[in-house]
Amino acid sequence: MVGIVIVSHSKKIAEGVVELCSQMAQGEVKVIAAGGTEDGRIGTDAVKIMEAIKKANSGDGVLILVDMGSAIMSTQLALDLLDEDFKNNVVIVDAPIVEGSIGAVVQASIGSCLQEVKKVAEESKNLKKI
Repeated sequence: MVGIVIVSHSKKIAEGVVELCSQMAQGEVKVIAAGGTEDGRIGTDAVKIMEAIKKANSGDGVLILVDMGSAIMSTQLALDLLDEDFKNNVVIVDAPIVEGSIGAVVQASIGSCLQEVKKVAEESKNLKKI
């Protein structure tokens, strides 16, 4: 099953999104938070992200949702720390972190492949709320 990593500058935001996702997937999908720095400050940490990617991996790929700016750079650095074979099955998705992660988790929970999970997450950019 596709695993999901939530990267945010805030540990609380990442953990909150994981909490929402966990309710939707009912424990079927590995959703791992990688928020904040190792010492608890606001920011991102490439090593923390790399460890989350490894933890989320079950062999079917890992989808990563990021909040903004340096979260993308830190995630790209985390990917550089992985071996080539492993990182070929990991993607960063351009999607809103909350809506995208919910869509991704639901899609992953029905056994969809990484590209289908990514597609659903990206389509969340078009959701109309009102």
